[in-house]
Amino acid sequence: MTGFGPLFVPGELLDAVSGRAWLGGMLAFERALAEVEGRLGVIPADAAEEIAYACRPELYDFDELLVRGRSVGSPPEPLVRALRDEVGDEAARYVHWGATSQDVMDTASMLVTRSALDLVLADLDRVATAVAALAETHRSTPMAARTILQQAVPTTFGLKAAGWLVSVLDARDPLVAYRRDRLAVQLGGAAGTLAPLGERGPEVVRLVAGELGLAEPVLPWHTNRTRIAELGAALSTTAGVLAKIGLDVVLLAQTEVAEVSEGTGGGGSSTLPHKRNPIESTLARACARLVAGYASVLASGLDQEHERAAGAWHAEWEALSGALAYTGAAAHATAAVVSSLEVDTARMRANLDATNGLVLAERISFVLAERHGRAAGHEIAREAAERMRSSGRSFAEELSADDRLGLAPEELATVLDPTTYLGSAEAFVDRALERYRTAGAGER
Repeated sequence: MTGFGPLFVPGELLDAVSGRAWLGGMLAFERALAEVEGRLGVIPADAAEEIAYACRPELYDFDELLVRGRSVGSPPEPLVRALRDEVGDEAARYVHWGATSQDVMDTASMLVTRSALDLVLADLDRVATAVAALAETHRSTPMAARTILQQAVPTTFGLKAAGWLVSVLDARDPLVAYRRDRLAVQLGGAAGTLAPLGERGPEVVRLVAGELGLAEPVLPWHTNRTRIAELGAALSTTAGVLAKIGLDVVLLAQTEVAEVSEGTGGGGSSTLPHKRNPIESTLARACARLVAGYASVLASGLDQEHERAAGAWHAEWEALSGALAYTGAAAHATAAVVSSLEVDTARMRANLDATNGLVLAERISFVLAERHGRAAGHEIAREAAERMRSSGRSFAEELSADDRLGLAPEELATVLDPTTYLGSAEAFVDRALERYRTAGAGER
């Protein structure tokens, strides 16, 4: 992550993926390893106690470890040296007993992920709660649905918000499952055999996992990076879902559309005094692009050499921190947007009426299909729409001028009322809200 992080990422989340957080995770692994090995008699109990006491983050400087780790390619090696310097001579030989550098970094990555995911999920829940409220409030609020940025048919703003809601829930589910099931300790030693621990290896792994509150994997996963790639994909999907909400808001907030606006109070311009930019939505979209880049790095690490890769797992540390941070930033910004979104229902109705009835062309074609057949009904509606382009008359007037229409004026007025052509929009909103109410019971 670069120095621009504070512009996008909330401070609490920056802390969760910071060097201090990684250092804390690394030391938590070393402490748990020593305590378990001391308990089992793998190393002397007094040495284990001394090592555990030395695993205090305030004793070490993460930036200095990075500088010292440059020659060996990772932070754990200088950290282990520093730990050995911190404890007495007798205990020093038992520091990091049976482990390898990747065990330290992979386990730390899981601990960092857990803390960061808690923050991401909390903001995702804020998003879901807010869009559920929008869906319920605007269940029947008519507006124009747009396809390829052109008005298509009437819909409701509630259905648009319900679409946001379901996509957020869809993205949230894999993250919840990952948080629950996929955060696993890494402990395999030099090549995944834990040979220095003899027959005690599996037991040590199980107990270290328990100490850290992580899952026990079937095998050490040094070059099985499905766990990491899966997380990257889930974060990228989540950020993309949030970016879609942001994009919709940006488009609806355009001056010429003006159906919604961000109520966050920001969005000023350095040169244009009148501007009220949808800045939180803009930030969410920018974050999603960064997450996609980081996730591609995580996915690219699936093919690794034999029992330990040269470079692939090293590249994950920065990418994982970035993917977590910017997904959380997108969620935080989106939560701010939807929690304070200002919805102009009158403007939505005005825009719906702006085409002088054309937004009901599909309905007319289906009504006429019942009388004239599908092709003929479509052609009558299309020709009326074409004549409007030059005549300046409304869709209703052009239709009424066609002898083939066969609809009384009052029938035509009913057919061209957009509030009576909402299909199953309200029913779909109800289904989305029901999913929200039942999703993740006990986990939100």
